Amino acid sequence: MRKVLSLLSLAVAGLGLPWALAIVHVPAASQSELWAEYVGVSGPGVGKHVVLISGDEEYRSEEALPALARVLAKRHGFRCTVLFAINPETGTVDPNYVSNIPGLHHLDDADLMVIFTRFRDLPDDQMAHIDRYLRSGRPVIGLRTATHAFRIRRKDSRYRHYDFRYKDGPWEGGFGRRVLGETWIAHHGRHGRESTRGIIAPGAENHPIVRGIRDGDIWGPTDVYRVRLPLPGDSKPLVLGQVLAGMTPDAPPVSGPKNDPMMPIAWTKSYEIEPGHRGRVFTTTMGASVDLVSEGLRRLLVNAVYWAVGLEDQIPERADVRFVGRYEPTFFGFGKFRKGLKPSQF
Repeated sequence: MRKVLSLLSLAVAGLGLPWALAIVHVPAASQSELWAEYVGVSGPGVGKHVVLISGDEEYRSEEALPALARVLAKRHGFRCTVLFAINPETGTVDPNYVSNIPGLHHLDDADLMVIFTRFRDLPDDQMAHIDRYLRSGRPVIGLRTATHAFRIRRKDSRYRHYDFRYKDGPWEGGFGRRVLGETWIAHHGRHGRESTRGIIAPGAENHPIVRGIRDGDIWGPTDVYRVRLPLPGDSKPLVLGQVLAGMTPDAPPVSGPKNDPMMPIAWTKSYEIEPGHRGRVFTTTMGASVDLVSEGLRRLLVNAVYWAVGLEDQIPERADVRFVGRYEPTFFGFGKFRKGLKPSQF
């Protein structure tokens, strides 16, 4: 697959074809409908492979991550592989099917893992690819429900410590707490009633991830998640979430303790599973498909990808985050996913 993508990239570049043809979905014979591939041919991201893992029942990660991948590929040159929760009986994307995400072997040669899953209970052979990736200390970006990415029900699983409820030792809080910086705590804003405005955290104004972003540029209809303060280890808040008294960008802030103090909604940290293999982490509790309509949030995510793979010196002053193609996201909610679709249809 990688060789095929490289040859296609060179062919497109050599022919001078327009960018619209430079993003290629490449089917892999018998696995053609299990994941989606996009490859960019020009930009700082050329040569970097980003694997984006979707699979949540509520916030439409299966719509958000392909849209983000297309921006990263076309506008910035990254090669992107998007994975989905697939129902093996139908072969279609089914976020309610929690125990199958084909294609995790793509992590074996990935430069970055972007994860946006919720309560997944994956078999050990799939979890092994995630575990091996993390033990190598490569970078991670977590979106929204990735704080509670896994709920491992099988007592015989080798990866029960990834469960968001895990209680013992350094894995208390599971993958979310150990790697991303927090597990699921609670809704801080009122879900479906109080939206979120992003405010740059004091002292973070010059961080490369917030380059080109001002207070209020980031807005989303999803609510602020509660986190425990201070965040663990070397975590550094970048964006705070102002809870708004309504579901529009111009709604006023709510008064009282929900905004005093404001919860971080984006931060950086590092993690280390194997001694000597330390990796970069960016986490945001935003990222639903409808949140991605916010240009400021898209810029935050694109900047974070640059930073995570060590390209922070090449982050543009105002990164190009225009959508590639039409983007009409489904509003969040359980059971609202578009049924019967294959990965290529996203």
